Amino acid sequence: MAHRVTLIPGDGIGPEIVEAARRVIDASGANIEWEVVEAGEKVMAEYGTPLPDYVLESIKKNKVALKGPMTTPIGTGFRSVNVALRKALDLYANVRPAKSLPGVVTRYENIDLITVRENTEDLYAGVEHMVGDDAAESIKIITRKASQRIVRFAFELARKEGRKKVTAVHKANIMKYTDGLFLAVAREVAAEYPDIEFEDMIVDAMAMKLVQTPEKFDVMVMPNLYGDILSDLCAGLVGGLGVAPGANIGDEYAVFEPVHGSAPKHAGQNRVNPLAEILSGVMMLKHLGEVDAAAKIERALTKVLPNKDMVTYDLGGTAKTSEMADYIIKHL
Repeated sequence: MAHRVTLIPGDGIGPEIVEAARRVIDASGANIEWEVVEAGEKVMAEYGTPLPDYVLESIKKNKVALKGPMTTPIGTGFRSVNVALRKALDLYANVRPAKSLPGVVTRYENIDLITVRENTEDLYAGVEHMVGDDAAESIKIITRKASQRIVRFAFELARKEGRKKVTAVHKANIMKYTDGLFLAVAREVAAEYPDIEFEDMIVDAMAMKLVQTPEKFDVMVMPNLYGDILSDLCAGLVGGLGVAPGANIGDEYAVFEPVHGSAPKHAGQNRVNPLAEILSGVMMLKHLGEVDAAAKIERALTKVLPNKDMVTYDLGGTAKTSEMADYIIKHL
């Protein structure tokens, strides 16, 4: 039985890298039927919003989506298309793996980390206002419910992936009520998983230790703002945002997308690296249970990435976006 998946090309370089990912996924043998829906800047004139209702309806019907990066136009009523999607679909878990890849040269080797970021509250709730003319105030919201489900999600992911340790990241030494609640809940949930090691780490120390000894960490779970920052740090350990896949997952729906932006200045040039989009597709395949197809793509990447004739300029190569997809397909 085919998996029906919503496909959102996105803005800027989105259509090019999404097409590359779609071709690779189709060639892998995965049984996917795509429902293509347009969102972003290209639909603004017609619908007055970058996120028309039919996009949400498609995802709700299909349960799973693969999307390209989107530009957030100014003055549309919400801060970000991605934030709006997360809120509308209650995609409370942002999952960002960072794994060393053959042929991608970095300062580090053998990195294999997963950042699990709470997606719905913290300072990202956007509850802020001016206090008079000369001060601004933002309210940090941490709830027991959201903390419980994100920490439990991290432990379930660790168990599913055969991981050994979960680290809760916080600043409870200073923010004793908000981060204090998150840490207390993390400790309570950790007690339900005696098979998985648990530790907690203050966020500034975590940033230092990820640079010094990243091999000591495995799955990390944290509130929204820390997750936004540290997941980019982890991407830097393995080559940058161009190789960083991501997923936004809730109890009912899941949307997979690369971490990087839409890079409009490169749009239409067939030159950008599709790897983050392809790896997001690999995450999607695993989510759907298409593990053999996902493994085939990962094996093909180990053959393609070290060959500079087969990869794009930012990876030190000479291939175009579509050509890199061709080479991956050839090595499936």
